[in-house]
Amino acid sequence: MRLDLHADVAELTAAIVDIESVSGAERALADAVEAALRPLPHLSVERDGDTVVARTGLGRAERVVIAGHLDTVPLNDNLPSRVEGDRLYGCGTTDMKSGLAVALRLAATVPDPSRDVTYVFYECEEVEADRNGLRRLAAVRPELLEGDFAVLMEPTAGQIEGGCQGTVRVEVTATGARAHSARAWMGSNAIHSAGTILDVLRAYEPARPVVDGLEYHEGVNAVFIRGGVAGNVIPDECVVTVNYRFAPDKSLDKAVAYLRDLFAGFDVTVTDAAPAARPGLNHPAAAAFVAATDAPVRAKLGWTDVAQFAELGVPAVNYGPGEPTLAHTKDEYVEIPLIGECERRMRTWLTS
Repeated sequence: MRLDLHADVAELTAAIVDIESVSGAERALADAVEAALRPLPHLSVERDGDTVVARTGLGRAERVVIAGHLDTVPLNDNLPSRVEGDRLYGCGTTDMKSGLAVALRLAATVPDPSRDVTYVFYECEEVEADRNGLRRLAAVRPELLEGDFAVLMEPTAGQIEGGCQGTVRVEVTATGARAHSARAWMGSNAIHSAGTILDVLRAYEPARPVVDGLEYHEGVNAVFIRGGVAGNVIPDECVVTVNYRFAPDKSLDKAVAYLRDLFAGFDVTVTDAAPAARPGLNHPAAAAFVAATDAPVRAKLGWTDVAQFAELGVPAVNYGPGEPTLAHTKDEYVEIPLIGECERRMRTWLTS
């Protein structure tokens, strides 16, 4: 399908939505994006797998990165797209094909920006980190991600969301001793012992630290539990998987240490972890973005790829037209006026 980057941004969003791109199957959309960008004389275009990078080379004093992922979660009987009033429905409308449409429109229609711009359209954000196209670029072609500032077109309902929370998943293990359930007193029930872990979680009071002027809301929650051997056996192990969403005032090491202290006396094994990112809004390039767009600012509650830019030393924010609470839902939609507003604000920034 051919994408018309000069079409109305809502029409472009619908066209992008209608190209199915579930994680791992972004090839058709990546092909369409590449085909639409390559003829533009003001851009140099490169492709790595199903990630497409387009760059201006105007010799400006500042370079910014505008990035968005091509993939969506699996379909849920929500394609093709449809319009009802001011809402565009369909898989990926909010997360984040409306943001992709804004970025593609800017790439095509702002040939002489006040800053050099790198546009990155990448695959596999919605799945495990080792498949993430942005992460691969950071490892093999970090020069393509260099910049003074970055904007991730994640759904934020038209607000600027600074930084992001980090995330750690751990397995907290309660141990016991097996016995026949008819003689339970001869063993030690690990599932019963796991009640102490659940007591800790029930008693937890979420921290709400303020970082660079933005308030974050932490959370420690059980997300899985497993245990048991047979219907007539006292179990000797019960494992509770706990997810910790922590604010960017903590390093990854401090977040893990916090969990080990919280569950002292139990074996704690880290199974997955990603660092947080500070808002970085005091950086001049970030402050210029906030001033030019004049959008409200709040903390990002969740992890996004701004953390990858932070690791590269590039301050980054999340900003897009989608509504984050609708992401991954069957009835996902985006408010059409917000797409246009997002494009206008981004255009003001790039031309100011």
